[in-house]
Amino acid sequence: MQNKLAENIAETILKKAKVCPQLGLVLGSGWGGIVNALTDKCVIPYSELSGMPQCGVKGHAGNFVIGTIGGKVVVIIQGRFHLYEGRRMEEVLMPLNVLYSLGVRNVILTNAAGGVNEKYRVGDIMILKDHINFTCKNPLIGVQPSEEFPVFVDMSEVYDPVFRKKILNACIELNVPCHEGVYMQLLGPTFETPAEIRAFRNWGVDAVGMSTVVEAIYARYLKMRVAAISCITNKAAGMDINPIKHEDVLLQSEKEGVFLEKLMKKIIATI
Repeated sequence: MQNKLAENIAETILKKAKVCPQLGLVLGSGWGGIVNALTDKCVIPYSELSGMPQCGVKGHAGNFVIGTIGGKVVVIIQGRFHLYEGRRMEEVLMPLNVLYSLGVRNVILTNAAGGVNEKYRVGDIMILKDHINFTCKNPLIGVQPSEEFPVFVDMSEVYDPVFRKKILNACIELNVPCHEGVYMQLLGPTFETPAEIRAFRNWGVDAVGMSTVVEAIYARYLKMRVAAISCITNKAAGMDINPIKHEDVLLQSEKEGVFLEKLMKKIIATI
């Protein structure tokens, strides 16, 4: 289940940080400002960790950041890896394996997503209540099962209902437009076509993106409690007259940075 490389990376992080984190955050595009909310920060670049893959996508810094928010010690994955980069699944899952080796059993995944639901507006938050894995790749393929960690994992409730309720309440308290919805991960790197988006909407999909789902599946395999949050940074293909550009997605998510930081501080305080 665990690999020695992740354990070695975690050991190095613990030696540098000198604290054990209670909660893990995986940051998607534009969510990096949350790092500003940490106190007593220890920033550990991936480049200082032997064997750790390096980030190659704009908007993903490539650091482990450990610090305190609301009295809780948190480790932030500031930079994830994507299948569309040609990464092996082991690389995509490395941050989750490191979190597990650090002793983290609660994780919040974040992303920037395209809104498929016609009621969603740019800047809205969507709490994942379910997902569709449209990458056609399952992260547990080839994983050797054990009695403690079987690969036939129940996926009927991936996203912890207690966490979801706490996130929803935090959004309501802060007057943040919020929805619970179904997220679809696609392989990328191209954005979807208008015809695909119409088909996905008929399937009950509310938002689309290129990350998160394979991480959530693997985290559940590791018996972590999982929550996931999307920031709707654009309307999906065919729903707006403007073409979709990665630069515009980053710009919109950066605009939302201040309120995302405030929201995450509120969420962590309740978990």
